[in-house]
Amino acid sequence: MTVDLSGAPTPRADDAALADFLDRHARLLVLTGAGCSTDSGIPDYRDTDGEWKRSPPIMFQDFVAHERARQRYWARSLAGFRRMRGARPNDAHHSLARLERHGRIVQLVTQNVDGLHQAAGSRNVIDLHGRIDTVRCLHCGRRSSREQLQADLESLNPAFAALDAVEAPDGDADLEHAAFERFVVPACDGCGGLLKPDVVFFGEGVPPERVTGVMAAAESADAMLVVGSSLMVYSGYRFVRAMADAGKPIAAINLGRTRADDLLTLKIDDRCAIALRRLVASNAVRTR
Repeated sequence: MTVDLSGAPTPRADDAALADFLDRHARLLVLTGAGCSTDSGIPDYRDTDGEWKRSPPIMFQDFVAHERARQRYWARSLAGFRRMRGARPNDAHHSLARLERHGRIVQLVTQNVDGLHQAAGSRNVIDLHGRIDTVRCLHCGRRSSREQLQADLESLNPAFAALDAVEAPDGDADLEHAAFERFVVPACDGCGGLLKPDVVFFGEGVPPERVTGVMAAAESADAMLVVGSSLMVYSGYRFVRAMADAGKPIAAINLGRTRADDLLTLKIDDRCAIALRRLVASNAVRTR
């Protein structure tokens, strides 16, 4: 559920600094993280100190090696995906889509898997960690719809389908003390292989073609804007490091500290949806 941000935005001292940063740098590389989607009702992973708010998510190696881990993952996902698929873009997503339409964004890179940037109208998006609405077979590589798998999971597990739980990041849910050993996980229709959401789990590498694409965009961008990421995960931090090494300025909008605070030219400590809404509503950023 998107938070209502109606009404006139309240100016802040940071507004002019952020508008000036964008006005001085015509071609932005934008990297977004979980904080970009929290105002759409999707929880984030970390607190303002960059520490885990809950137990770390499942590791790729555990998912592949242990049937019980897969049963637990898919049982929790059955509840979590039901909520996540109802999320809608918030003002952060819409503001970035508007900046792209005005030619201000060279490349938008997101660590999120929710597809909300595309839903808001952004077109030039690299889903660094994949998409939760797609499922991939680890054996044959076949991709299929998460919606279809959701229907299969509910049909095979009616007792679990009736359960609800508090939503966790990336379509997970805090479902505990359930008889996960009874949960039935369907196999690939094509080859009988293991099905996995088409997202990059912790302990799994980002596909190299995505990294190459972002690095190419970093070379052509004038500056970088980080939106809602603590950058604690190396998959995103490496691009900030590359921009800094190239002597290009970096701004960040994030609640709390980031791993790259010492590399930032400008830091805005605020909710992404509110800060970007104020930026766009001010008409302070000239289009090119």
